[in-house]
Amino acid sequence: MTIFLDRRPLPRIAVVMLAAALLLAGCASGAARATYETSASPGPRAGAEGSAANGVAADGGTVAGATVDESADAPAEAVPGIDLAAHSPADPASPWVVVNKRVAVDPVDYEPDLTTVRGYLVRPDVAPDLTALLSAAEADGVHLTLRSAYRGYSKQAAVYEGWVAQLGRAQADAVSARPGHSEHQTGLAVDVGGSSRPACDFEPCFGDTLEGRWVAEHAGSFGFLVRYTPENKTVTGYAPEAWHLRWVGRDLAEYLSETGLSTLEEVFDVPGGDYGR
Repeated sequence: MTIFLDRRPLPRIAVVMLAAALLLAGCASGAARATYETSASPGPRAGAEGSAANGVAADGGTVAGATVDESADAPAEAVPGIDLAAHSPADPASPWVVVNKRVAVDPVDYEPDLTTVRGYLVRPDVAPDLTALLSAAEADGVHLTLRSAYRGYSKQAAVYEGWVAQLGRAQADAVSARPGHSEHQTGLAVDVGGSSRPACDFEPCFGDTLEGRWVAEHAGSFGFLVRYTPENKTVTGYAPEAWHLRWVGRDLAEYLSETGLSTLEEVFDVPGGDYGR
């Protein structure tokens, strides 16, 4: 016996009601997903989506209606440069003249214009920074004294020969300049001392005194270099002298500090080291 199933179509009203129910169920599901993604997301993701969330499209354009933080991508302000050709390293009247064992003052009997700071002669362009250096040390409770400044050719000859008589020429060359080869002749160099341990003036222990440590930390801010250090003695040709300050001006002193250079020879590509003769 054959049984026929009842396949009569649903009434029209039932079909309509079923379709509406399915449609509402789908919308509710989509709304739920949208609500979850908005509330559960911790913030814009990295990459193109993160850029768009910050008002920048993935292709580098700006998203319409977005506020862009222009400072975020603004280039950092350039550090002011220095023109190393502004002054000659060979002209004895230049603040950047290089005088060492290989390069003499030219002419050898050169005499600069001079003024007085605390009883010592220096070039007029050195005086303001030297005065400021000494005053700043005093303000910090450090009493710096001037022990030497300008020395002309004949004076340097007498100083050098005194060292030769005491130590012999080879040793004298390590601690004193031959006449014509001294920075003191330019009027740009001074030797400082201190009151905390006066016996260390002109001695290696000066670098360990209160005054020596202050000078090492602050001299550059006033345009001075501690010219002869343990690290650069091969280049300068001189034993360390923590008391010997050479004025180069604040711009060049800052440049050396920023570049990590410690000698004028390196900056201006001037021969250094021991005497060539």
